Amino acid sequence: MKKNLFIWQMGGLTFTAVLGTILHFLYGWTGLKIFATISAVNESTWEHMKLVFIPSFIFALFQSRFAKDYKSFWFIKLIGIVIGTIFISILFYTLGGSFGKLSAIVNIAIFFVSVAIGYFTELYLFNKIKGKKWLNFVSIGLLIVILILFIIFSFNPPKIPLFLDPVTNGYGITK
Repeated sequence: MKKNLFIWQMGGLTFTAVLGTILHFLYGWTGLKIFATISAVNESTWEHMKLVFIPSFIFALFQSRFAKDYKSFWFIKLIGIVIGTIFISILFYTLGGSFGKLSAIVNIAIFFVSVAIGYFTELYLFNKIKGKKWLNFVSIGLLIVILILFIIFSFNPPKIPLFLDPVTNGYGITK
């Protein structure tokens, strides 16, 4: 993987962008609650953050099988995935606060930019951090906790603006 790190990261970026786009619509297309665990159930910022996290985590699981040269693989993935996920919120609220209601094109761009920021952060860190193997255990644990929170909050979200669907003014699954 070391020789092809850039290609791996661009593959992950592409995978995450494509799967995240599909997951945006999957629950709406099917209405199946099983898909609510991994796809957006409404138009809230939280559910859009899930669209970065879930595909990035899935790709990391696949990529980890080829990353034996990186002692801090999961630590780096944790940082990249969390940064990409958080940038959904940062960009949405910054641009929304500055310009008001955002167009669909801007929201789509926020998603793609956030995915790219996450993967380019990882690319940078893979070349900088030599790391400690023990960090991987903590990082995997944190990623699993975040995954569980995405699942729980899709069905039972806190009643705060991050979870508010601006289309329905509801929280969580509204169908």
